[in-house]
Amino acid sequence: MAYDAQLAGRVREIFAGDGPPVLEKAMFGGLAFLVAGKIAVAASSDGGLLVRVGAARAEQLLRTTAAQPMEMGGRTMRGWVHVDAEYVSARHQLAQWIDIGIAAAASA
Repeated sequence: MAYDAQLAGRVREIFAGDGPPVLEKAMFGGLAFLVAGKIAVAASSDGGLLVRVGAARAEQLLRTTAAQPMEMGGRTMRGWVHVDAEYVSARHQLAQWIDIGIAAAASA
């Protein structure tokens, strides 16, 4: 399954605003958005958004938001979450997750 091109376009628009310089790269069937050489977020091949959150913040976000653990190849990826498309349908929701990804990428 290909990534959600519409979601990727919305991510691109947010980064084009006041966001840091970003590099787009096709990875794992999705489209990753890299900040300072680190993946911040990605439009997932499974739909929705993959977000780098950092190991310290992941548990809190999993408990308090609609985020789910990110799995790849049957393994849970520490420091990452998956957010279904319905939870990033509004611009402010998507922007909040992108900000979390940017902060985590900057500190990685």
